[in-house]
Amino acid sequence: MGKRLYFNHEARLLLQAGVDELANTVKVTLGPKGRNVVLERLAGAPTITNDGVTIAREIELTDQYKNMGAQLVREVANKTSDQTGDGTTTATLLAQAIVREGMRALDEGANPMLLRRGIEEATAAIVAELATQARPVEGEDLVKVATIAAKEDIGIGEVVAEALERVGTDGVVTIEESEEPGVSVRFVEGMVVENGWLSPYMVRDQHRMETVFENPLVFMTNKALKHPNDLMPILNAAGRDPGRPIVILCENAEASALGMLVHNNSSGTIQAVAVRAPGFGHRRIQHLGDLAAFCGGTVIAEEAGLSLDEVTLEHFGTARRVVTNADDCTFIEGGGSAESVSGRLAQLKAELARAVHERDVEILQERIARLSANLAVIRVGAPTEPALKERYRRTEGSLAATQAAVSEGVVPGGGTALLRSATALDALELSGDYARGAEIIGSVLSEPLYWIASNAGYDGQATIDQVLAAPAGHGLNALTGEFGDLFEKGVVDPVRVTRLSLEHAASVAALLLTTEALVAEELIAQPGAIIAPGFGDLAEGMARPSSPI
Repeated sequence: MGKRLYFNHEARLLLQAGVDELANTVKVTLGPKGRNVVLERLAGAPTITNDGVTIAREIELTDQYKNMGAQLVREVANKTSDQTGDGTTTATLLAQAIVREGMRALDEGANPMLLRRGIEEATAAIVAELATQARPVEGEDLVKVATIAAKEDIGIGEVVAEALERVGTDGVVTIEESEEPGVSVRFVEGMVVENGWLSPYMVRDQHRMETVFENPLVFMTNKALKHPNDLMPILNAAGRDPGRPIVILCENAEASALGMLVHNNSSGTIQAVAVRAPGFGHRRIQHLGDLAAFCGGTVIAEEAGLSLDEVTLEHFGTARRVVTNADDCTFIEGGGSAESVSGRLAQLKAELARAVHERDVEILQERIARLSANLAVIRVGAPTEPALKERYRRTEGSLAATQAAVSEGVVPGGGTALLRSATALDALELSGDYARGAEIIGSVLSEPLYWIASNAGYDGQATIDQVLAAPAGHGLNALTGEFGDLFEKGVVDPVRVTRLSLEHAASVAALLLTTEALVAEELIAQPGAIIAPGFGDLAEGMARPSSPI
């Protein structure tokens, strides 16, 4: 059966309608006094939240053409959240505003490709200007940034700041649920392998795209697992301690071996995750030896006279907790003895003293730092499950945003930095539709401040005028209603969050403005159909004409 097509202006109008529906729902949550949104659940009580990305992920429009626009903007929120933990609502409303102004320009005959170029050049100029406004994060600023990102929860802000101060900018901080109410931090021994899972089908937490194992067995080999037969001795040995998950570090795993692990995971036979072993070539066994000192166990390698057929339970290491994502694998409180770790460190330091080549020195220093590192574990608890999820989300966002602030510094918050950055566009020597694209960016930079003020009950336009008339760095503290130096008041935003919010919004909006056609099949609603957020046409009773019902 044929598909339904829309072209040119009509296609873009449908996309814009979807963008508006999602953005209008999300932007009411912006700022310290942002409003709440109630999310229906198919089972149980509804969820009340003011977290922008959580709301965006729930929105699935029944009109699939409008839904394309909504999902484009949802991707803006997701990308910003994944990279910074904050700024999702800002990115969403900026995307909406760029699309709105861009559509006006197209209606007046502007060339969409030239508009796009102008948007891109203006975005780059604003990003450069933000960097000039930035200040490094020091002392109390860390607490302020963490608290703002936690929706003004000072308890979360103080704990996140303490964790980052103790472990340093390159340290590792993890978050876990606790049965005790409140938010606390403890510092433990830990080790990070800078490789993640070998297959996303091993991910247990689809929202965070990570797998967390409590008290797992840890198997280490420098060999590749090419066939399910290579796995059998490992699984059989682990079966002597039933019920414990397994973390398998190996050179690589072929599709058939990975398929066996994925099947076992889905069937509940055994829970396992495969991780690429750290290092390359002859250095891989050295890195695994460091991990074996931390976790206990033995590295299975031909160099050590051991083959996969000889694996026993005694060859496995252990850890209290292992967190694996796409990029790395964190081992918390390994089962190796203190003597084993100290002995390995002494050996590495002796090798470092003898090292001659610069590359050898760098690698040994990295191995020593990795083996001797401490980790901060933030524990989050609450009286009820919904409260726990909300507090956990706030803690995640606070941690990511504060790490972003440490990496690139902070600028005056509350939308003030973006508004003042518009002056950077004056230096651009553009003309025609190029200039119109740059003007679009300049015109939308006031949007975050407008909505922060409006959501707090103030006149948005009057607030913008007041900020523009004030000295640099001055603006509105929407939480208290006071006006003044935002650095002194602790109202700051991480440069990285502000930068990525604008870059992601401009990128997706420019794509939408250069769209010339929509192609999709219409959904046919069956009697008793259920439209379930996030399930698209997998919702019960929905089908496409070309699909069997």
